[in-house]
Amino acid sequence: MHRSLFVALLLLALSACSQGDGDGGTSDSVSPPELGACRVLAPADITKSTNGTGTVPCKAKHTAETFAVGTFPADVAGSKVDDAALGGYIYPRCQKKFQEFLGGDESLVLRSTVTWAWFRPSEAAWEKGAHWWRCDAVGGGEQSPSFVDLPTTAKGILLGKPDDRWMVCVNGPSVSGSDKIPCSQKHTWRAVTTIVLGKPDDPYPGDRVVEVRTRDYCSDSVGAWLNYPVDYDYGYTWFHEAEWKTGNRRSICWAQTDQ
Repeated sequence: MHRSLFVALLLLALSACSQGDGDGGTSDSVSPPELGACRVLAPADITKSTNGTGTVPCKAKHTAETFAVGTFPADVAGSKVDDAALGGYIYPRCQKKFQEFLGGDESLVLRSTVTWAWFRPSEAAWEKGAHWWRCDAVGGGEQSPSFVDLPTTAKGILLGKPDDRWMVCVNGPSVSGSDKIPCSQKHTWRAVTTIVLGKPDDPYPGDRVVEVRTRDYCSDSVGAWLNYPVDYDYGYTWFHEAEWKTGNRRSICWAQTDQ
C-alpha cells in the first residue's frame, strides 16, 4: 500500500538556504530549526520522530529542505513529546504550507514524488522547554528505496506543467507492491487523478466503503483521462483509518500507460 507522507506548502517566502552545519533545530537543540535549511536525509530518517542531521548548503547535493518551522502552543506543548495530539496539530498546518510551497493543488501534490515529514525535539530537549517543530520536503516517501536529490530549492516545482521527474509512476505489472518512481523513468502506470472521500470532520466510513468508492470512481476517472478507449486497465490506492485520522481524505487513481 502506498503510504506517502501527506503534504502542504509554505505561506511565507522561503528564506535563504543554510550555508553551514549549525546545530540549531537538531533533535537535542533547544533553539528552533532554520527555515529553508537543507539536509541529506534517507527514507529511514523520516520514520523517526526526531532528527539530528546537520545542514548542508542548498547548492550542494541534498534530499530535504525545511519549508516550515514553528512552536507548539502552550495547550498542545503541555502534552508529552510523544503525544499523538502533536501530530494532529502539525498535519493540517504543514500539509497546507507544503501544497503552497510546491505550487500544486491537493491532488497534484498527492501524486508527486516529493513528500514531507515532520520532526520534534528529543525528549531531553523537550523537558528543557524546547517545543519547536520542523517540516521538511523530501525527495521520496517512507517506502522509497532511496531519496532523489532536490533542486537548490523545491519551491514552485509543481507550478504550471510539472516536470515528469516530480510526478509519481510505477514500473511493474500492478500498482500494488511496486516501487514508486519518477515518471521521467520507464514506467507502466501513472497516478493521474484523485478522489475526495469525505469532509475534514467526517468519521472514517470503513475500509470496505472507502475501497468500493475508490474503485468505482477510478474506473470512470481513468477512462476519461485516457479519452474513453474500448479497453483499458486502471489501478487505485486507498488509505486506511490511520491516514484518515491524520487528515487524508483522498484516494489515488492510476492509469496503465507508458506516457
